[in-house]
Amino acid sequence: MGAGHGHTLHYHGHSPVHRFPAHLKILALLAFMIVVVATPRDWYAAFVVYLLAITSVIGVSRVPPTYLLKRTVVEVPFLLFAVLLPFVATGPRTEVLGVSVSQHGLEAGIALLVKGTLGVLASLTLAATTEPQDLLLGLERLRLPQQLVQIMSFMVRYLDVVTDEMRRMKVARESRGFTARNPRHWPVLARSAGALFIRSYERGERVHLAMLSRGYTGKMPR
Repeated sequence: MGAGHGHTLHYHGHSPVHRFPAHLKILALLAFMIVVVATPRDWYAAFVVYLLAITSVIGVSRVPPTYLLKRTVVEVPFLLFAVLLPFVATGPRTEVLGVSVSQHGLEAGIALLVKGTLGVLASLTLAATTEPQDLLLGLERLRLPQQLVQIMSFMVRYLDVVTDEMRRMKVARESRGFTARNPRHWPVLARSAGALFIRSYERGERVHLAMLSRGYTGKMPR
């Protein structure tokens, strides 16, 4: 429980960005995202400035760009939604590469893609330059409710445990000749997900009882 825990998003380094206080980095990310979201979607020059600012921070942090790009896969659902918007939205039509699309949908899709990409890059930069423990301490310094900080703390600590449990269940299924190839196999995956949830819930109860037996009163000891 008390041991240090790393995270796959963090990139070990000693740059000025790494050494910057975590709570100030969180505030900077929040302010940056508010500015990005509040920027009108047709202010393209402003988005170029935002991108240059992020790339400058990445350069100072000395985090390899490929390290961050590999982790932008989390943006794929937003990318798909942005691509679909011009085809499903209504309003005036325009042509792009010979295909008729909604003009409003095209503008909204581009804005979603640009703002989402900026947000993902900024968040990944924060995660890559800040240890999870430092992030939690930074949230405490920003007076985030203790219960939320503790929930996030346990999520960080036991994410690898749950992931390893999921990997073992996958190995067990494959050792019995199961391979998910079509929708007929989805019920098996759904039952596996349910079993994983129950195991995780029971593990959480055991951990909570263990904490109570050691004097836990709702606040984590320093």
